Amino acid sequence: MPLETTTPRRRVHIIGGGPVGLMLTALLQTMGDYSIHLYEKRTDYTRTRMVKLDTYLVADSVESYCIDYIDEENVQAVFDRTDLEEGVASRQTIAPDLRALLLEWTLGFCPLNTIERALSDLIDRRGTHSVERITGVVSAEDALTMAGPDDILIDCTGSRSLLRDHISPAFGGEGGQANVFKVRLEYALVITFLYSQTYACNESCKYYKNAENHTYKFIPAVHRTFYDQGVSHVTGIVNITEDEFNSMPTRVDSGWMRENFHGVTASMDRFIDQIKGETGGEIIGELEIVRIPLDLYHARNVSSRKWHALGSAADHPFVNSQAFLAGDSAIGSPYFQSISLGFECAMFLAGLIGQQDLELREKFDRYENFMYKQWLRVYMRSKMIKHNKDLFETLDDTLALLQKLHIY
Repeated sequence: MPLETTTPRRRVHIIGGGPVGLMLTALLQTMGDYSIHLYEKRTDYTRTRMVKLDTYLVADSVESYCIDYIDEENVQAVFDRTDLEEGVASRQTIAPDLRALLLEWTLGFCPLNTIERALSDLIDRRGTHSVERITGVVSAEDALTMAGPDDILIDCTGSRSLLRDHISPAFGGEGGQANVFKVRLEYALVITFLYSQTYACNESCKYYKNAENHTYKFIPAVHRTFYDQGVSHVTGIVNITEDEFNSMPTRVDSGWMRENFHGVTASMDRFIDQIKGETGGEIIGELEIVRIPLDLYHARNVSSRKWHALGSAADHPFVNSQAFLAGDSAIGSPYFQSISLGFECAMFLAGLIGQQDLELREKFDRYENFMYKQWLRVYMRSKMIKHNKDLFETLDDTLALLQKLHIY
């Protein structure tokens, strides 16, 4: 009796088990016969930063994908109608258990570790036995070594990407050019607090509640407070100088801020007093304050396409394997956009990987093209948000406002 033969599972190495790495794992887990190796250095998910997913992630039509009036024209200018239709169609193939989570996360803010733990639990609960988790630090050398012939390697390690400068022969090496284009938009404090009443803030609200704040204006995210069981989670940013940024720890509480940066706390107090006067609520617990540089950047190459093109002329692991950058390894965007953009890229990449009959060169080309269009989209959106914020800061100073305008 002849022995039965089985086709070995295609190996996929996903380095970085944050939200994008987990999303890719959950997508590929139900898409084909893959052996997924998920590498993560953390043993628990502890990041409590509040995030909200954009509704375009669950769009069921091209029109609903472009529903954001700020972004609609940008999307239509950058993407072909066919691109958008394919993206919407691919959303219909997402497993129901994963789609249910995405729908929930588009309703309002929730902690980042809630998203990470929910995705992690979903992967385990499915019981497919196709996912192996490896806990520990992975170096760039480790990653290059693990990529066997025909393996797929996806770097989801974030803004300090492990493989960004290794994915193309044009970058990396001693004294070599970095595979990234970066714009520093501003330095900011991201401030989150819990409030005991329903609270939402449009642009008029932002203006009048900051009327007495000549500096350190607190700008909460518009229509993006998360109201849960009588509590609103409010997240916003305050612009600070580079010197102020360098003089404070990464994370502080309101007591430290009150003692060291009275101007910031005075502005926050005035803003919060305005909220209390309107709604009669109270702040619950402590303000969470994190200082971050708001960077906008993209990798100039997001796949190993150029290594693959060299073929036998190059001695490199990526000549015979596939490598991709995903999430913040590929594109970083401020103003609460990063997670949504990372998930969007994960969906597209998973869809490409799942097309077994698609030539590898075309996969590379389509991913590079898609990611560049996403970069154009988020670049235009972020620069517009930054410009509007700058104008907002000077609304009561006519001369300063005019100096920031470029008309015709």
